[in-house]
Amino acid sequence: MKKNFSPATSFAVAIFLVAQLADPLPIGAPLPDPDKKMKDISGNELSFKEVMKKDGLLVMFSCNTCPIVWAYQARTNEVCQYARDKQIGVVLLNSNEGNRDGGDSFDDMKQYADQHGYKWPYLLDDHSAMAAAFGASRTPECFLFNAAGKLVYHGAIDNNASSPDAVTRKHLMIAIDEMLSGKEVSVKTTRSVGCTIRRG
Repeated sequence: MKKNFSPATSFAVAIFLVAQLADPLPIGAPLPDPDKKMKDISGNELSFKEVMKKDGLLVMFSCNTCPIVWAYQARTNEVCQYARDKQIGVVLLNSNEGNRDGGDSFDDMKQYADQHGYKWPYLLDDHSAMAAAFGASRTPECFLFNAAGKLVYHGAIDNNASSPDAVTRKHLMIAIDEMLSGKEVSVKTTRSVGCTIRRG
């Protein structure tokens, strides 16, 4: 017997399949592919292992073109510097393979990083490979790993994407402090609010 599927059903199936493909890295998981080399805005090829410092690694998926990234930019710089000061390596990844000709090219990344004073690697995630490995779907989206390379926090920088003045909890900074104090991170996952990563 022939089965008929409505557009609504087809859309629901598509959303389900996307959700299945985008399962995020679970808390406690090891850092994916730590030796993989990726092109940094400096022109050098870097891996997560090379960027990681003695107390951990912060991986943030970002881009040049998302209004939510722009709204978070000052806070991004603040938390990245905070992590670096506490001997946590910091790396930003641009996985927008589908927007390389629309503002997320390698040259655009260099200009954006220079404009905003980045002091940490900003890597091009070729073919969105790392976004797939992490199950990242948004920009900005953060993954914090401890000194053993295990994921301890995944989610947003804080609890208000639109206004820094309305923030009541700085999720990522609190997770960093708890991790470094030897405590279990109290809020391990939060919902990232941002633009969808445009995979190629």
